[in-house]
Amino acid sequence: MLKQIKNFLIMTLSITIMAIGVYYFKFPNNFTFGGVTGAAVVFAKITPLSASMFSTIVNMLLLVVGFFFLGKDFAIKTTYATILLSVELLVLEKLDPLTHPLSNEPMLELIFAIALPAIASALLFYVGASSGGTDVIAMIVKKNAHVENIGMALFLTDLVMIIIACFVFDIKTALYSFVGLVVKSFMIDAIIENIMLRKSIMLICDDKDVICDYITNTLEKSATYVEARGAYTGERNYIVFSTLTKKQAIELRSFIHQNKLHAFMSVMSTSEVFGKGFSSL
Repeated sequence: MLKQIKNFLIMTLSITIMAIGVYYFKFPNNFTFGGVTGAAVVFAKITPLSASMFSTIVNMLLLVVGFFFLGKDFAIKTTYATILLSVELLVLEKLDPLTHPLSNEPMLELIFAIALPAIASALLFYVGASSGGTDVIAMIVKKNAHVENIGMALFLTDLVMIIIACFVFDIKTALYSFVGLVVKSFMIDAIIENIMLRKSIMLICDDKDVICDYITNTLEKSATYVEARGAYTGERNYIVFSTLTKKQAIELRSFIHQNKLHAFMSVMSTSEVFGKGFSSL
């Protein structure tokens, strides 16, 4: 229950960050990268629908598609995220109507239009959700087309909107949008990789019991140990293997120093961890 509450709090914060980035920086500048909100910019230009209303309609349709292809749990989280994003965009449209960009610096606004939704999308993917729209299509592409990175899947699904933008807007806007799409795709992958980063620990020690007890009971992770002998001294010792989060690895190192345990500790970073106690995209 606590994990679910934490996930929904992360989703709420993520959607709010995304709504601010989309409404204040993406819509006014006609930046068309990023799926449904990018399509909304185009269709708001050529149809009577506002960008916020178009996003709401298409998000609901794609949500149904996601339910059938990606499962109930994903659909529930994405439903919440999609509805919240649509409501926040509509509320911002009513409370603070925009008729022009916030500044005369398109490159500066492009940075915010990329960074805010990218951070939000990465957090949503991390908790097994999405903001709806073409994020749903990207997840389906990743799952069924064996595309390794979610950023690449997003790039492939959103590229078509850049091509359309070339005909609807001027080439300058289309080029800005293409740069935004490329940077956003790489940024999402980089953020997710950093969030998912784990530490593979190898310890060589004389007393395995104290260290293994701390790992299993305090850090609530498991460990594996084997007997070994030192090549130089020939003395018997133990090698302890474990995989921890970054915070837990620091806590283990501090525990060893504080208790002056005779141990050699090697730490390696890894971004792909599968198994009980860990989740991976």
